[in-house]
Amino acid sequence: MKTFEGSMTALATPFRNGALDESAYRALVRQQIEGGTSVLVPMGTTGESVTMSADEQARAVRVVVEEAKGRVQVLGGAGSNNTAEVIASVGRVRDAGADGSLIVTPYYNRPTQAGLVEHFRAVARAHPGFPIVAYNVPGRTGVDLLPETVQRLCDFPEVVAIKEATGNMARAVDILEKCGDRLTLLSGDDFTVLPFIACGGKGVISVSSNVAPRLMADLVAAGRAGDFAKARELQVKMNNLHRLLFVESSPIPVKWGLHLLGLFGPEVRLPLVPMTAPNAEKLGDELRLLGLLKH
Repeated sequence: MKTFEGSMTALATPFRNGALDESAYRALVRQQIEGGTSVLVPMGTTGESVTMSADEQARAVRVVVEEAKGRVQVLGGAGSNNTAEVIASVGRVRDAGADGSLIVTPYYNRPTQAGLVEHFRAVARAHPGFPIVAYNVPGRTGVDLLPETVQRLCDFPEVVAIKEATGNMARAVDILEKCGDRLTLLSGDDFTVLPFIACGGKGVISVSSNVAPRLMADLVAAGRAGDFAKARELQVKMNNLHRLLFVESSPIPVKWGLHLLGLFGPEVRLPLVPMTAPNAEKLGDELRLLGLLKH
């Protein structure tokens, strides 16, 4: 069964007058492919999926699939805290032509570890043969997918990888200890891409690569090739960019960055609001410093 690795981008979603801006979305896909991104990930947290309807989410995934034209893989976000809704969402992602689905642990209702296992079991059974990437981000969901539980997910062949966003390198090693090569380890934290790769990771699902796809692709490639000097240089070079892209609730800053780059407008959906002026100015300065913004 296929899996996912390399420099992967959690795509921001462009809106115009409250609706999906399909032409801008297609332009973002082209920019990502040209920048060396290996997997496109629409409808994750960065894509504001929680404020989009099921139809909008399905359309967004389909647009990315259409524009990618098979040149790179597409991993469609399908997370919810309602297992039945996740099953339906994975069906829509699959019908849209995606190569797999990214499923975050259920948020707010905070299931037990046993509940997490049954959640993923139900989704896997409902969609046999369709790849699933589990996503652990306890800082947003309020629940932590523990290494012992990740090991139990290995019983489901549909679960091919885990996006681990704790920023904890010991966690990466613990999962590797328990699962070996059975699951592909993916970083969900831009700040620790190189350390994660050194601990067994095979890539990242990145926010920063929306605005700096080539830098992130080069960082991941260098790390995976064992060129740690080059990878370390790039990790440090991008550190302040990562900091600024998370200075306000994501994806507020990255959408402003994409706006500055001329890819699409800064429009976000409530309860998010546009980036504050002081932080917006700092982000613009950093994009210029990195040579990403020329004016």
